[in-house]
Amino acid sequence: MTSQLVVIPTRRAHSNHAEVARSIGVDIIAGRYPEGCKLPGDAELTALFRVSRPVLREAVKTLVAKGLLSTKAKVGTVVRERGLWNMFDPDVLAWHLDAGIDGRFLRDLAEIRLAVEPRAAELAAGRRSVADLAAMRAAVARMAREPSDSVGFADGDLQLHIAVANASGNPFMRSVGAVIEAALRASFLLSAPVEETARSTAITAHAAIVDAIEAGDAGRAGAAMTGVIMNGLRRHGTAR
Repeated sequence: MTSQLVVIPTRRAHSNHAEVARSIGVDIIAGRYPEGCKLPGDAELTALFRVSRPVLREAVKTLVAKGLLSTKAKVGTVVRERGLWNMFDPDVLAWHLDAGIDGRFLRDLAEIRLAVEPRAAELAAGRRSVADLAAMRAAVARMAREPSDSVGFADGDLQLHIAVANASGNPFMRSVGAVIEAALRASFLLSAPVEETARSTAITAHAAIVDAIEAGDAGRAGAAMTGVIMNGLRRHGTAR
């Protein structure tokens, strides 16, 4: 079953220059401004977005900082190759979802999660606090309480993964939260686990992560986290 709900809403811009940056960023990611392409001039863009030159320049600065654009004297503003984009930036990840996602994007997200989250679960098994465990249990309880295609279910899922990253005690692992959020948004864009079997499997698998962490079993915690990520890929037919 496919759901068209975006259950973890995209972060929206709160200023003119941020909204212009988002619009151009989505166009770049969607390929409407391909790699190596020179953006239209200031006059054309200010007319298109109905903003002042200072607002446009702030938007361009934002995109340069995120690695999507470069500016050079006598050359202009050029789209950089995808390999130079800051893929850990929350906005860049969110813009990918706005532009449209495919199997490659889901696999890329899953691969970085598999490189980090199972290890975070292993560390959490040895470092978790009573408060960490309470946060994890509350997240699983929310998943069990909420409809599978609801904002509440998705938020509970996200809260659990963030709680595990926090319990790892490693600040770098905590910083992967933007990737986790993007992966979960992508997952629910394509297919929320609304069928009873899929729902039961998802909740049980997430509870198994917490059980293993609470038991202090690092190996079992890492394996349970791996299983959850792989199950999401299988649900979308993108696992290899």
